[in-house]
Amino acid sequence: MADEAVTITEQAKHTDEQLIRAIGVPGLAANIVNSTIGAGIFVLPALVAKGLGPAAPLAFVACAIAMVLFVTCFAIAGSRVSLTGGLYAYVEVAFGRYVGFLAGALYCLTAISAVAGVVNVCVDSIAGLIPFLSNPFMHVLAIFLVYGALVAINIRGVREGASAVAFVTIAKLLPILVFLCVGVFFIRPVNIAWPGWPDSKALGDSVILLMFAFVGIEVGLIPSGEVKNPARTVPRAAYFALLTTTIIYITIQLVAQGTLGPNLANYPKSPLAEAAATFLGDFGRTILLAGATISAFGFTTSDILSSPRMIFAFGRDGVLPAWFAHVHPRYRSPDVAIVAYTALAFALSITGTFEGLAVLSNVAVLMMYLLCCAACWFLVERDVRTDAPPFSFPGAKIFPTLAVLAIIAILAGSAVSDSQVGSDTRTGLRIGAIVIVIASAFYFLRAKFASAGRAL
Repeated sequence: MADEAVTITEQAKHTDEQLIRAIGVPGLAANIVNSTIGAGIFVLPALVAKGLGPAAPLAFVACAIAMVLFVTCFAIAGSRVSLTGGLYAYVEVAFGRYVGFLAGALYCLTAISAVAGVVNVCVDSIAGLIPFLSNPFMHVLAIFLVYGALVAINIRGVREGASAVAFVTIAKLLPILVFLCVGVFFIRPVNIAWPGWPDSKALGDSVILLMFAFVGIEVGLIPSGEVKNPARTVPRAAYFALLTTTIIYITIQLVAQGTLGPNLANYPKSPLAEAAATFLGDFGRTILLAGATISAFGFTTSDILSSPRMIFAFGRDGVLPAWFAHVHPRYRSPDVAIVAYTALAFALSITGTFEGLAVLSNVAVLMMYLLCCAACWFLVERDVRTDAPPFSFPGAKIFPTLAVLAIIAILAGSAVSDSQVGSDTRTGLRIGAIVIVIASAFYFLRAKFASAGRAL
């Protein structure tokens, strides 16, 4: 296994050397924040308040603690494996191509379905402001234009893609900052008074729901082959992004809960817009609805920057045909991977709904996190490293163990629940298992045909 890890690393480095290492701490942190703060936070406060009431911030704290474990594992692994593919590359170096491919398949399951659903939300929100986009043909055309614009930006190079991400991150955070800075003065203490420790089932259901708002770092880390000084950049950007999003999320919940009180749970589609309306009127509602649209577009911007690198990594490593790892001769970007990924997402966007596409996201990403956290332990044990000193500290090996246990507890606790969240989790686990079986069959069939000198 150790020899295979060396071979994988050396082969991947040779391909990644064609890419430009242009992403620093600000760019990577912005990409992670943009990947994390998506359209979900504009909806989830109402769902969490329904289950926990004023104790809702506790679920955010629980998610943040779990994410600290995960982020620490990613930071450790990312400082030791600086290859395009992010979590997929970490798993591949630790466990070999087959398990790495399974991690990549799980990522693709959650990434493509999530971005396809979010683009639908984005276009639907725009259609609310521009009614003629509700026409089926115009709806499809708008989806095509969103994807087309982002493909054009990202093919021109990672610098242009990262700049677009930074711009959209600022644009989508401004409405939230207005909401927070003004709304904090209208919080009624009685609405956020501590009600006592919540029921464990309600807390567990809320945590599994909120994971949708916290995950996203795996998207931001995929362009690791284009990150400057990854041993320094990855940990700093990851922790800064997690701290930023946690503070924003908890403050959002407090303002929404503090201004609407028990009524917050009655607005599952636009809780922040309704909360803003209580202290900024219709102008506030419009600003937050626009913010939700920008946030959905921002998520898509970040995803198109990062996720196609997964397909690039598959092509680079021979799991997919080599032309998927093609690099644009002028812009030095993975152009074929970008177009292929976007074409798949476009097809799902025009044939699926947000609810149907999003149901698998949390389960699939937690299954992938489990593989990555386990990989982190082996990378530390074998002292895999890049040219620079890795991110390390006393007791670092305990974090992967704790992270794996946390993931098992979250999934198991939700799967045995008799709530709708529990039912969705069981469905997600079944579909995740099916994807693993299909991916395994594809992997071994391709290996068999390759050994016979034929292409699958």
